[in-house]
Amino acid sequence: MNATTSPAPYVHGYSEHEARRLGDQADTLAELLHAGTGYPAGSRVLEAGCGVGAQTVHLVASSPGARLVSVDVSGASLAQARERVRAQSPGADVQWHRADLFDLPFADASFNHLFVCFVLEHLRDPLKALTALRRVLRPGGTITVIEGDHGSAFFHPDSARARAAIGHLVRLQAGAGGDALIGRRLHPLLDAAGYGHVTVRPRTVYADRTRPALAEGFTRATFTAMVEAVGEKAVAAGLTTRADWDQGIADLHRTAEGDGTFHYTFFKAVAVRP
Repeated sequence: MNATTSPAPYVHGYSEHEARRLGDQADTLAELLHAGTGYPAGSRVLEAGCGVGAQTVHLVASSPGARLVSVDVSGASLAQARERVRAQSPGADVQWHRADLFDLPFADASFNHLFVCFVLEHLRDPLKALTALRRVLRPGGTITVIEGDHGSAFFHPDSARARAAIGHLVRLQAGAGGDALIGRRLHPLLDAAGYGHVTVRPRTVYADRTRPALAEGFTRATFTAMVEAVGEKAVAAGLTTRADWDQGIADLHRTAEGDGTFHYTFFKAVAVRP
């Protein structure tokens, strides 16, 4: 891989805490993000960038009988993915491959469907990745892409320091070559990569005291935990002071309490290879 095609450094890190956060996120948002996604028995499905398998277990559950192939560039993440699927779906038929999305070891038109979730935001060249993926998709086959957009986060009580903390994460990810605002770009990216019939729909998370599971599972354990994890990097980079950072994180936690509210939008795209 060269600097253009290589993945950007994963800004959230590969700690056990991050693996748990990814699992919490996937479980909390499974109904929201996976609704409408199910693949026929016998179809061959490529999950591109499976990470620790947080989404894989939900693909297995929603598509019994589909032949799932999950790939990731990290051998350590693949090992965790295998264990996660083995523990939650012991009989699942999943093939695992360590592979680079820009140089996949599969023949042209090998798959009926592609599934890409929370991957493009970490790539230096997401357009080139989508183009490379199109090669292994059969004509008439579908690609499903899910990404977030940190610019869609707003909350009550409002806090300038909390907004700044989110902004620091966006800047750190951009500095590493990724794009934490990529959700808004899915339609033009898929269009430019040569896919047809592109449709993009928002999948909105809204949490308040009447939705305690989302306030805990998403506001605290997913979003705030994700921002909080880059604190040392943000301070070391001179983006903020420790005091301002800590106050911003405390203010994000505050939005999950009694009169707090939190809103975030994911974007789910489906397109077809002509």
